[in-house]
Amino acid sequence: MRPLKAEFVKSASVVSQCPPPNKPELAFIGRSNVGKSSLINMLTGVKRLAKTSSTPGKTQLINHFLIEDHWYLVDLPGYGFAKVPIKEKAKWEKMTWDYMEERENLLYVFVLIDCRIPPQKIDLEFVYRLGTKGIPFKLVFTKWDKVKPLKGQKNVNDFKMALSETWEILPEHYITSSERGLGRLELLQLIDEISESS
Repeated sequence: MRPLKAEFVKSASVVSQCPPPNKPELAFIGRSNVGKSSLINMLTGVKRLAKTSSTPGKTQLINHFLIEDHWYLVDLPGYGFAKVPIKEKAKWEKMTWDYMEERENLLYVFVLIDCRIPPQKIDLEFVYRLGTKGIPFKLVFTKWDKVKPLKGQKNVNDFKMALSETWEILPEHYITSSERGLGRLELLQLIDEISESS
């Protein structure tokens, strides 16, 4: 597939600084170092569109990218471990939740989960909070190329099982590998459907 037309628009530290809410918006978030920037680069087909780093906490602002002149892809700060002061992390968290709760043109949040590891409390709590606030979301399991298929599938199933304790209908999920391009077509088809129907 060809690369998408993608351009960085702006970074914002508060919701009021975001671009005018006149286009459909899809946000990506996950635990720090889950492979979010790599997934964004894989989806768009544009290398280094989002900055990748092995250091958790690289993304510290709400970053807007205009895709195909039609919709915004939003790169949000990761949650969880990062080598920054607690006060700074709290500021990121408030900024992120303010954005997700207040941004009127936000259609879905894509929550990235590392499929190499068993279900993490921090991911489950984040997803639960999205549900209680009525924020639409999809699950995206990352780094499939870095785990044996049986183990990866077990971790995915265990995550869904943990969710089923509090969810009657489980959220839709996708399996991805940024290195192999796995899941790109499925996610882009979904994004097309979402953005076109808005």
